[in-house]
Amino acid sequence: MEITEIKTGGLGGQGVILAGMIVGRAASIFDTKHATLTQSFGPEARGSACGASIVISDEPVEYPYVTNPNILMVMSQEACNQFAPDIAPGGILLYESELVQPRDLPEGIKSYGIPATRIAEKLQRRMVANIVMVGFFAATTDLISADAMRQSVEASVPEGTESLNLAAFEQGYEYGQSLKEGKTPPVGAAQS
Repeated sequence: MEITEIKTGGLGGQGVILAGMIVGRAASIFDTKHATLTQSFGPEARGSACGASIVISDEPVEYPYVTNPNILMVMSQEACNQFAPDIAPGGILLYESELVQPRDLPEGIKSYGIPATRIAEKLQRRMVANIVMVGFFAATTDLISADAMRQSVEASVPEGTESLNLAAFEQGYEYGQSLKEGKTPPVGAAQS
């Protein structure tokens, strides 16, 4: 049985829990995997620490808690500082490069940064930075098919915002693909 533990972290209002929900939904509903999700957030909601933990497996998940994430996706320095020391050997750190500076990572960890907020701003909506991160996740991890992730984005966002969110996903996905291919990633073309 192959199990992948994923943790998302950031601040309330950044949409990191929704990002986790999209990943879990993509795996369990739109792909052929099983997934569980647990979430945590501070009592203040906006601006306090929050996150989601997702366990993805090719068989039903028996233990839903993440102990050592194989993939950590963070959008705040606080989340990176708190969770990065627990990344599993050979794991991956995905981070918002203009808000997070990874330090003292365990040896053998691959890290990839993306200016998700700046890309979202070029789409005229800063609040889709989390969806940019989801696209980046899809491209850099290859854990879940890009089509399943697109379907999950479309099914998870508020009605009427699907095209904006899919554009944000594509920007993150293209950035991640460029990084993997060793090319200079695009920083988002202004689109509406």
